[in-house]
Amino acid sequence: VLISVLVAVLASYTALDMAGRISTAARGHYARMWLAGGAVAMGLGIWSMHFIGMLAFSLLIPLGYDVAITGASLLIAVLASAFALRLVSQEYLPRRRLALGALALGAAVSSMHYTGMAALRMQPGIDYDPWLFLLSIVIAMAASGAALWIAFRLRRSMPRVHQLRFGAALVMGGAIAAMHYTGMAAARFPLGSICGAAGSGVDSGALALPILVVTVCVLAVALITSVLDMRLEMRTAVLADALGVANKELEFLALHDKLTHLPNRVLLEDRFQQAIQAATRQPGTFAVLFVDLDGFKGVNDTYGHQMGDSLLVEIAGRLRASARSEDTISRVGGDEFVVLARVDEPADAGVMAEQLIEALREPAHVAGHALHVSGSIGIALYPADGADQDTLMTNADAAMYHAKASGRNAYCFFERSMNHQARVQQSLIQDLRGVVRTGQLELHYQPKFAATDS
Repeated sequence: VLISVLVAVLASYTALDMAGRISTAARGHYARMWLAGGAVAMGLGIWSMHFIGMLAFSLLIPLGYDVAITGASLLIAVLASAFALRLVSQEYLPRRRLALGALALGAAVSSMHYTGMAALRMQPGIDYDPWLFLLSIVIAMAASGAALWIAFRLRRSMPRVHQLRFGAALVMGGAIAAMHYTGMAAARFPLGSICGAAGSGVDSGALALPILVVTVCVLAVALITSVLDMRLEMRTAVLADALGVANKELEFLALHDKLTHLPNRVLLEDRFQQAIQAATRQPGTFAVLFVDLDGFKGVNDTYGHQMGDSLLVEIAGRLRASARSEDTISRVGGDEFVVLARVDEPADAGVMAEQLIEALREPAHVAGHALHVSGSIGIALYPADGADQDTLMTNADAAMYHAKASGRNAYCFFERSMNHQARVQQSLIQDLRGVVRTGQLELHYQPKFAATDS
């Protein structure tokens, strides 16, 4: 009797664990494999508990079990287990479905028990006490309902889930054993009864130990497989999380500057398209502020590129703090930044440029050095100064060079004449390079004399 109860508890714990694996980890064909394996393990455990419990029953006559009827009782146990595992693996288990499942599973468990009793082929037949017989069925249905509800509630991972499953397995195992022994207590054997399967059937004593060993091994293998699969799933989940983090980092690096973590040219182009589309849907304007640092080359030449990189990180933080959250601040070159900001009128862009210049004017303390840089800013407005990204960037760049030529540490709005001046200057530079290359320039030295020496 004790061994049968222990087997029932082990089978119940296996069922709870299988339900958790089916509902949380398995999908598709993999889920069907877990369902089939879990049904076999759980059904064999319940049936083995019934068979071992039968060994606790003794009569003063030889006993045996009909092979076909005993096999039918095992099949009923496996099918009932498959039904139970399938039911608790659903996403929802409303009360109506739970009640119908308890009735069906309780009827199946009762059928398994009384089919196993019929395998004795007693002559005359077993006489059952009607009240105890009915009580055993009620216990089976109540135990089935409790088992389904517990399995459904404990199928997900939660704190102390294994301790909860063990406690639930004790309750479920006790309920299964109570049903079995109530059914055994209902059985009455008339005086002079003989077992028709004693000679041709299976000897219970010879199969007791093998059945017990096989059942425990199957349940143990099922539990070990479940634990190993759960650990593999956890490791896979960890690797998946790490891969997800790596993918996010790669995506971030593809769209952001590695040093300052500001948007790069790729992301800036996307933000340009969004700004143009928004300004087209709801007529409005936005400003492109081209920022170039004054004095940055001297910092690089004097203190080295590492100090220059640290300064750029500090400058990027200041620009980010000075701009609004909806504005886009991008690093497009070594010491060049672009701010994309929606404005209501041109004067708003000037106010923003003044704020940026004020933020850049403060000395930057990097590695114990107070570094002084400033900013020259060129401003181009959409759609007045251009209707596409290339035109706006070119015009803002021209305005920035005009601000540098005007004394630096200032901002300038783009004007059409700036492009003409830029083209003239660029043409002069190209012409000078050309005449140097073709030898059309001659170098003459003009001697200088001091008037007092002549």
